[in-house]
Amino acid sequence: MATLYLRLSSPFPIPTRTFRPIATVASSNGVASSKPRSTGGPVIKEIPLQEIRRPLMRTRANDPNKVKELMDSIRVIGLQVPIDVLEVDGVYYGFSGCHRYEAHQLLGLPTIRCKVRRGTKETLRYHWL
Repeated sequence: MATLYLRLSSPFPIPTRTFRPIATVASSNGVASSKPRSTGGPVIKEIPLQEIRRPLMRTRANDPNKVKELMDSIRVIGLQVPIDVLEVDGVYYGFSGCHRYEAHQLLGLPTIRCKVRRGTKETLRYHWL
């Protein structure tokens, strides 16, 4: 990997900053995503649709036109924005991306790119209500 050095001219001493590129891996949707990091923050990963629980079934119905537009877009350029899921004790719960999730289902895609955050059962209860 290349290292980029940035020097700024100033009458005051400024420390040299080093920037390194982030390594990427390809997803099954054809779009590069970040490698998981061990920093404790969210991780981008492909998850099988059948492993994602959608507990908010009492919300409004999806807009069929929006789902169709997303299906057309996903066919051509892949999913651009991952859905958010909460991982609690190894189980994934989806709370956003309802239209993107349905578009993947209707396209017959086995996985979907997700931004995974770890949570506790208490966090899950907060979202469930």
